[in-house]
Amino acid sequence: MNIFDSVILGIIEGFTEFLPISSTGHLIVASSFLGIDQNSVTKAYEVIIQFAAILAVVFNYKDKFSIKKIDLWSKVFVAFLPIGAVGFVFSHQIKELFSIQIVATMFIVGGIVFLLTEKFFIPRESSFVDDVEKVSMKQAVAIGIAQVFALIPGTSRAGSTIIGALFVGLDRKTSAEFSFLLAFPVMSAVSAYDLLKHYNEFSDANLMVLLVGFVVAFVVAYISIKLFLAFLQRFTFVAFGVYRILFGVVLLLLN
Repeated sequence: MNIFDSVILGIIEGFTEFLPISSTGHLIVASSFLGIDQNSVTKAYEVIIQFAAILAVVFNYKDKFSIKKIDLWSKVFVAFLPIGAVGFVFSHQIKELFSIQIVATMFIVGGIVFLLTEKFFIPRESSFVDDVEKVSMKQAVAIGIAQVFALIPGTSRAGSTIIGALFVGLDRKTSAEFSFLLAFPVMSAVSAYDLLKHYNEFSDANLMVLLVGFVVAFVVAYISIKLFLAFLQRFTFVAFGVYRILFGVVLLLLN
């Protein structure tokens, strides 16, 4: 992996991590296109750019990372538990699910779900939760259960949590914000596990490549979060649904 590869993958990670379009699927396709081997050094690089994306959430929501927000974080933690438990118990089975066909199929399925959700998503604004701190514990549990579907490759963690949040009464913007905050414990746990598993590989990695990837992923993720929220102030998730379907179809054709 060289500096150019690092920049490209950093941009893709930063742009797709918090959008409902599966960052993992895009990184796999981009790595294949660039001819990057999926080895231990590459895995170390992925840990670094994921950590950069986590920091982007922290910097975007500095006011939420406070002891005064313990009630909010207790709900985020409860929402994290389902995917944490299922992912830990069935980690080997989940790895066996991976294939380009499954990734592509779940892109398409997720896209259809978004389109159906928007078609039958009646905007009764007065009844929606419009503040992430007003999410109830019951809603947090439901969102956490929905997030479990993200363990299927190509589903998208952001996509499954946003859909779950919409169905339990959060508006689009608040659904996205809760998904961002929920990414913190999920991605922290995954990154910590991967770091422990692959820490030896960091000695073999090009530090400049890692640094460039980190900076690029952080900056792009930080900006993408803000742009995504601005987008949701004016538009729906239809565009993401259409994109997912088209991307999935292209993946199947290329495969």
